Amino acid sequence: MSAGSTTLETAVGAAVVALAVAFFAYAYKTAGVGGGAGASGYTLIAEFDNAEGINVGTDVRLAGIKIGSVTAQSLNTESYQARIEMTVDKSVSLADDSAAKVTSEGLLGGKFIALEPGGSDTKLAAGGQFSYTQGSVDLWALIGQAMSGSRSAPAPSPEPAPAPATPEAAPAPEQP
Repeated sequence: MSAGSTTLETAVGAAVVALAVAFFAYAYKTAGVGGGAGASGYTLIAEFDNAEGINVGTDVRLAGIKIGSVTAQSLNTESYQARIEMTVDKSVSLADDSAAKVTSEGLLGGKFIALEPGGSDTKLAAGGQFSYTQGSVDLWALIGQAMSGSRSAPAPSPEPAPAPATPEAAPAPEQP
């Protein structure tokens, strides 16, 4: 090998490493992990009966637009509900009667927290908690119930009462 080819290989390797570093820096920034909503947002809390599919980093959306992400999750040992902390962009001011619900992107899509704005004039402050929440729906349990027919059976309907007897004219005799 000549010195020229070694220099060329070193330059190409350095370019590949620089490109990889740039790619990871871009991915880190756009994923919201290193600055995004967390740096310019405030924390809100929601408690759900079922937070299946929600993890740290999960999107928080309003009208389908990402406005924040989940920053922590724990179990409230008094109410046995999932306690979810989320950071929401500071430009979004939510009413104190707003709702938070766990929903999914279609039948098999990933889960996220959807916020629904309320109509109150009072706003949720940093560290505020949602009063209205709806937990995750177990779609497979619902599908299983529908397939097995294990819904509560409807009560049998009573038999119709016999028609009241009405005097009728005697049938006319048939003519030959």
